[in-house]
Amino acid sequence: MKRALGIDHGEARIGIAISDELGMLAHPVETIVVKEVRDVCGRIAEVARREKVGVLVLGLPRNMDGSYGPAAEKVRAFGEKLKAALPEAQLVYWDERLTSVAAQRLLHDVGRDVKKGRAVIDQVAAHLILQGWLDSQAMLG
Repeated sequence: MKRALGIDHGEARIGIAISDELGMLAHPVETIVVKEVRDVCGRIAEVARREKVGVLVLGLPRNMDGSYGPAAEKVRAFGEKLKAALPEAQLVYWDERLTSVAAQRLLHDVGRDVKKGRAVIDQVAAHLILQGWLDSQAMLG
């Protein structure tokens, strides 16, 4: 199985997580600060190629009733740019409802200062997005 990259897209920061070689576990990788990186999609493509990633799992925000709003449109537009930067990878959108809240709660539970660890929250959110997708693949296969 090719490795997968989980992506938590945000306007200010983008969290990235990667699967292990067996496709069972997700691991946080980094947080990209958007205003500090000239080409965000190029940076993600660079990580994906280096790690031999075959699947990009991009968190897609949904409203609690399951509908899509303006944030989802921004993520889809970002997904199109990302796919153009990395055409050899499969792009999958994954429901990311409440992943940032879950990431904050998880960090709080282990004693991390959530306000000081915003960059870590994005990585943990990417981890949760990817782990959810990996778990769904394990159940299907």
